[in-house]
Amino acid sequence: MKILSEFKTFAMKGNVIDMAVGIIIGAAFGKIVSSLVNDLIMPPIGLLIGGVNFSDLSIVMKEAVGENPAVSLNYGNFLQVVFNFLIVAWAVFLLVKFMNSAKRKKEEAPSATPAPSNQEVLLAEIRDLLKKGN
Repeated sequence: MKILSEFKTFAMKGNVIDMAVGIIIGAAFGKIVSSLVNDLIMPPIGLLIGGVNFSDLSIVMKEAVGENPAVSLNYGNFLQVVFNFLIVAWAVFLLVKFMNSAKRKKEEAPSATPAPSNQEVLLAEIRDLLKKGN
């Protein structure tokens, strides 16, 4: 029973829940990026280079023989994944850059001057008394 209690404590920590939400949002964002690349970015690029569909790009290493399928290097799919990665990496970079600049602005905001300590107050009073005495 102790291990279940420890697991419950672990699972209910804020960091674990935040991580789970991040993973779910990240998976959904990945689907959006895949659609962006596959449906909006790659077709115009393929059209510009002669109507090539990147996902169909491959090098056949061995032709199909009877029931055995052909052996091929599907580098077009690899290019799709690279484009997806670059777009996700760029989006994450911009997000982190935005968050860092917002954090810096918050840190640079002028803060109220702290109240003087008791020692500083006493020293100021002594200074003022000495000025009056001279």
